[in-house]
Order: sequence, then structure tokens, then C-alpha cells
Amino acid sequence: MGIPAFYRWLCNTFPDAVVDVTEDPPTFINGVKVPVDTTRPNPNGMEFDNLYLDMNNIIHPCFHPENLASPESYDQVFKSVFKYVDRIFSLIRPRKLLYMAIDGVAPRAKMNQQRARRFRTAKDAADEASITDKLRGSCTKEGTSRGTEGLDSNVITPGTEFMELLSSALRYYINLRMNHDPGWQGIEVILSDASVPVEGEHKIMSYIRLQRNIPGFDPNTRHCLYGLDADLIMLGLAAHEVHFSILREVSRKHKDPKRKNKAEVHNLKQRAGPYRQLESHLARQKFQLFNLWILREGLAEHLKIPNPRVKVDTERLVDDFVLMCVFVGNDFIPHVPSLDISEGAISLLMRVYRKEFIRMGGYLTDSFEVNLERLEHFLQVIASREVSTFRMRRKKQRTSEMGDGTGLVPDNVSVEGHNPENHSSEKESVISSNHVASEARILDKVKLGEVGWKERYYNEKFEVQTAEDRESVTKHAVLKYVEGISWVMHYYYEGVCSWQCLGQLKIHFSLGKPFKPFSQLMGVLPAASGQALPLFYRKLMIDPSSPILDFYPTDFELELNVGKPAWQAICKLPFIDECRLLNEISKVQHTLTDEEKWRNTLGLDRLFVHESHPLAAKISAFSERNKNNPKLNKVKVKRKINPKSSSGMNGYIYLCNKPICPAEISSPFCDMEMIMKNRVISVFYKFPTFHPHIARLPEGVTMPEMSISRHELLLPSFIRRKRKAIDHRRFARRPSPPPPPLEGRSTVAISAQPLDAESALASSHPFVAGPSPSNVLSRPLPPTPPLRATVRPMMAISYQYLVAESASASSQTSVAVSSRADAHSLVAGSSSASTHGDSRKPKRSRSQKRRAQRKRRKLNAIASQQIICPV
Repeated sequence: MGIPAFYRWLCNTFPDAVVDVTEDPPTFINGVKVPVDTTRPNPNGMEFDNLYLDMNNIIHPCFHPENLASPESYDQVFKSVFKYVDRIFSLIRPRKLLYMAIDGVAPRAKMNQQRARRFRTAKDAADEASITDKLRGSCTKEGTSRGTEGLDSNVITPGTEFMELLSSALRYYINLRMNHDPGWQGIEVILSDASVPVEGEHKIMSYIRLQRNIPGFDPNTRHCLYGLDADLIMLGLAAHEVHFSILREVSRKHKDPKRKNKAEVHNLKQRAGPYRQLESHLARQKFQLFNLWILREGLAEHLKIPNPRVKVDTERLVDDFVLMCVFVGNDFIPHVPSLDISEGAISLLMRVYRKEFIRMGGYLTDSFEVNLERLEHFLQVIASREVSTFRMRRKKQRTSEMGDGTGLVPDNVSVEGHNPENHSSEKESVISSNHVASEARILDKVKLGEVGWKERYYNEKFEVQTAEDRESVTKHAVLKYVEGISWVMHYYYEGVCSWQCLGQLKIHFSLGKPFKPFSQLMGVLPAASGQALPLFYRKLMIDPSSPILDFYPTDFELELNVGKPAWQAICKLPFIDECRLLNEISKVQHTLTDEEKWRNTLGLDRLFVHESHPLAAKISAFSERNKNNPKLNKVKVKRKINPKSSSGMNGYIYLCNKPICPAEISSPFCDMEMIMKNRVISVFYKFPTFHPHIARLPEGVTMPEMSISRHELLLPSFIRRKRKAIDHRRFARRPSPPPPPLEGRSTVAISAQPLDAESALASSHPFVAGPSPSNVLSRPLPPTPPLRATVRPMMAISYQYLVAESASASSQTSVAVSSRADAHSLVAGSSSASTHGDSRKPKRSRSQKRRAQRKRRKLNAIASQQIICPV
């Protein structure tokens, strides 16, 4: 799942929530790198109890790494996954639990999105192969080898042989680490593979929600969730857990190997195999933590209601923010066309929310329950701004088209996911661009924002002609959209409320049952990926006499919206009739082998503990008492876990007819060791009994100290980002002597020395970082309120220091600023107060002068508001 541009907006709006992860430096003995000792304290200054891994965000980069050579076998993929997990584990070092979750069978709403994505992947691969064949035509005729075909990433779907092999490999990996790594031996490990229904991130959130508010639960558990999907932040907010962090890679721009010539790519592959390349890439990759408690502080201020009639509830503000973000993007329902994050949509939603809060009667939600009357009022206000948004967008589009010289679409728009720069033939690029241009002409018939655009929209998108048909389609679309909103909120807060996602206007959902793995594969895979299915299932996709052949078109139309990148094009695929599909599948189920029948069943999570763990003795005793129980064959022997012996974890363990601690565990790889004298116990695990999620902070939670003050939160985002960068430079470089005194002028001395909290509080002015040097003339500053003890010491930095550093960050480490005007002159390029003492002003172009004037005016406006206590 994902929300395009959402994480970037969060980082720009709340930069203090993002923290770079600190790592221990690597240790080498005789030239050999020694693994990190994960039993040592976390170098980031905080310890995490539970680490959750959304494994699909690890599997995909290892299966088809971006800008690296693709793996040649499944074994290489699995070993890369091991390396990836090792790296993340060494960064976080969980002390109680590691939860590894792989996507299982998804609800129908998600399956529609998965189907479109996999069909698009197959279509892009076929088109790329066709173009490659044309470009290599002469070489092929001469008998030149084309090399091996890449692995089909569509097999990363529940029910495939690849997913079963991956589950087996991960079980071996967990046993290997728990037997030999002390950092793994004191924790519990849960593996939820693809046989367990629901997407990985929602399994994780279900675990967290169901552990809350029951005996043994620790309300101060520190959670860290690894994943790249931006909506993990929405799920974290919906959990109402304060001590929650999201771990992500720092995005970096890589040079595309496709732009290199063939000889360079060949040499790259010869120097290092795919596994070594990925290993090297992981060693260079940097990570960040996004701390949700700081985001919660920021949202409480940004959504602060003016003149409220009742006391504002921060938890309900958070829930309303989650609902508002549904309209800008999610995987289940289309986002509102006029709301685009890159155009300031979230800021608009928050402004309207604050302004209309009293008039619409209060909060939009109560946990997952949506107040439809208030939501209607809210959306009507948003809709009143729709026309102006479309007109502004069209104006920008025309400007972009005129700049590109095509008169149609920007040059960076490509067809079917291919960038024209990646094509070897200029002719192919022209063909692609012309194809996109023809698509744009068709879609531009709507002319959003111009008179009659709504009628044209329904005529083009829904193929209706009469006013009566248009009204009927509109009512039906509204009903289904509102139903979808309610389903998504249920999914965020309570889990799957309906596998079918069907209901009435009163929003009543029936739970139903999830698809079996092979049924989902038939629902999401194209015929080109049919090798992942058993033979007779595959024939239903390709046999001309198949009753469901129409579900699997080999070609389909892409609806490309004007001004949007090609990857956001809509795949116009036929919807799958569930009854027809399941009816035809039932006719071929008897052809499955025993191994295929096993792959087609739904499974349970697996719990691993080392024999030294307190829970191991309880499991062993329970297993010994039930070693002859006839229910073992059906996996129906269960026992409730005592949270006192499981570090506060609740749930149930299930036994089967296999030993819980086999003496030897064979390796799924021919070149890896067999585990001898195994000391790890493995059983099945189930969550605690379902209970409604309480969308409040748990009782007994210790709130973290305020990381930033209210003034900091209300600063413009560009100033806050600049201050954060300056703080990093202050602590990263060595201090130098202060500059010579400026005779006859009163100055405020600001040193680049780090400031601790006690020094800041003891200082006569809290924003002066460090004591004033004796050789700098200074006068007492006017009294100001003392810094709050909870403000981070690195933020104790004055307005003058900020603007001075922004002008001279290249070399100076200590600045003397005489007044606000001097600070402004520094930013404008004046060197009158320069540490070098040079009074000559360098020549500047007109554009540089204009930029300096604009910056001076902006800083004057900020200073006049006295946001940071200017001198």
C-alpha cells in the first residue's frame, strides 16, 4: 500500500519527526568483518521492545533490485533477504519480540488493485521484450545469445511455489540465528508467512491492537515497524500507541545502469554477482526513524480549533486526520481528483477542517465510525474549491506544454512505464511519445474546470449520455464511495470487516471468508504468469474453450490522465465475477497433488523461542503432557500463553503432530550448514481473542517529553529544516577561535560549541549557545522566559545564529552578530560583519540581488512576528 508524496509532505511539514539512525562502526579482525554484537545497548540512545518487519518491502528489493543486476535464482533471493533482515535487526536490536509478516490472501478490494498491478507488470514486460527483439533483430539473426530471462516478480503472491520455498527458508534462517546469535536468544520470534490471510502490515497492526488493554499488556512498549509504504504512518496513528517509530531507508538517487553502454553493464556483472552487489548496496544504505509521538504533537497544533466550545480531544483529532488522508490516496478507493498532495491538498483539508469544525458540529469520526452528515458538510466545502483547483492545474499544464514544445504533454511522461531515455533507438522514443500524446488528446475532452466539465466527465468515464442516466450513475458512485470509506476506516482500526466488501447504504458488512491461495492467484495473475499455477488451473487462463477466458485479456487499454506519470495510468480490465470463477475452480480441484493441496490451505503463525527463554519450559511441559493427544493431527491442541513468562505477550500456542524441537534442521540450500543440536522450540501461534479496538491512549502510559515547543511547531517548514541542518553542522565540525571584536558595537556572541540543557537554562539568555568569549564585547540581553526543560538542547539557537549560519556555513564556526539588521545583511551577501574583516562587497548579478531582496523581505516578515525571540 502507499500514498504518493505523503511521506515527503510529512518530512517537510514535521522535519523534527525524522531522525537519522546511528550505527556502530564496523569491526574487522584480520581483514574479516565481525558481525555486530546486538546484545549491546542501542547506539541511538533508545531501546525498542518490539520490531515488526513488513517482509514484502524486503522481498521485492531482493527479487528485482533497482539499478542492480537481477538475481539468477531463488537461492540468491533468499540469501539477500537474510542479509537485509540482519541489517535491520542490528539497527533496532529488539529486546522482546521480532514479528516477520508476509502478505497473505487479501480482501477483494485489495485484490482488484493487485490484479491491475500484476497485469500491468506482465504487459510492460511483454512490450519491453517486443522492443528489445526489434532492437536486437540483426544480432539474433547472427546467432547472438540473448542471455537468461529474468525472474517473474508476479510469483510474489500467496500460493505460489516461490512463497512456499521462501517460508521454508525463513524458518531455517530463524533457527540458525537463534541457535548462534546471543541477540536473538532472549526474544520471541513470530513468522507469519503467505499462508496466513491478510496483508503483512495489517497482520502487524492486528497483533498490536489485540495485545492492548488486556492483562499483562505493557502500555509503555516501544514499537518499531519497518516498511516503505507511507500509509504505515496512518496505521500507526490509528493504533493510538505513543511510543511508535517507523524505520525507512533514506531515499537516494542512483545512477541508472541502463544508461551505461553494454560493455559497462557486462563488466559490472563480471566484477560482482547479484548477491555481492546487493550486499554492498545494503552496507551503504542509510536509514531514518520517523517518530509518531512528534507527529502527534504537530497534528495537535496544526489542527487546533479556534475558539472551541468544548475541550479538544487530541485522539479524535488524530482519527479525523486519518479519515481526511483517505481522500488523497489509498489502495482501495480512488482519491478525489481535485486533491493532490503535491498541490497542497493535505494543508487545504486541515485548513477547512479548522475553519468548519464548529459549523459542521464537531468531529468527523468516533474511532472507525464516520459521521456521514458532518462528512457531507466537510466535502461540500472542499467541493466549492474544486473548479479553481482544476483551472489552476490547467494553467500550469498549458505552461508546461508550451515549455516542452509539444503542445500536448510534458516530455517526462512515458508510455507503459518506459522512460524514453532508456530506449536505445530515438525512433522508439518518438513512437512512445506520440502514443502518449494521442492518449492525452482523448482524455483532454473532459477539460476539467471549464463550463460543463462534470457532464463531459461522466460521459467520458462512465459512457452515459442522458441526464437521467447521469443522475443514476452519480447516486450509485456516491453510495459505493461512502461504503468504501467506511470499509477502509474499519480496516485501519479493527481489521477486515468484510472479505467481499459488500453492503447497503446503512453500511452493514458481512464478514464472509477469504479466498484460498489458488483462488486468489486466479483472481490477480495474468495468463503470462500462469506457470505459477497448477496445470489445470493454468488451462482455464489460456484454453480457448475456457468459460472464464474473458477474465484474462492479453491486451488492454491504459487510461492515462493528463499531467500524470504513466505509472499512475488506470488499467481498464474486466471485473472478475466471483461466482463464475469459484465455480470453474471447483471443477479442477481434484487434480491437485498432495503438495499443491498443502499450498492451497490457510495456515497459522509460527512462534520460535530459544530453550533458555522462560516461555520455552512452559511449552515443553505442555507438549509432553499432550504427546499422545489424538487432536494433534488436526492442530487443535491449544493453550493460553501466560504473559508473565512471555514478556507481556498474550495469545494461544497450538501443537501439531511434529516435534517442537527437532535435533537437526536441514538447510534448504546446498551450500549452507545443517543445524546440529538444535535448541530452538517452534509451535503455532494465534492472536488473543478478538476485542474492539479502543481508540484512546492505554491506561498507565508514560507520555514522552515534548520534543519541540509550540513556537517551533508553528515556524515555517523551510526555517525549521534550515535550523535542523545548522544543528547538524554545529555538532559535526570542530569549534574554532572567536573572531576579533567589533569596536564600538554591541554584539551578541554565539559560539558553535554544543550546548547542554543545564547550560542553556543557567544562561542569562536561553537562546545564546555557550558562554560569551572574553574578547568579544557584549551587553546584557533583555530578560526572556527561560527555556522549557523539555526542549532539546540542540534547538537552543537564536534567530541571528540561524540567518548568520545560512550565509556563512561554508567556513565559519563562530559568529558575532550586532543586530537584526546585521543578520539580514549577512543573508543578503553583505560582509560588513564577516569574520574575515573584508569590507569589499563582491559584485552580484541582478538575479542574485533580486533573490537577496526576496530573502530579506521574508526574514523581515518572520522577525517582525517575533517567532524566535529576536534581540
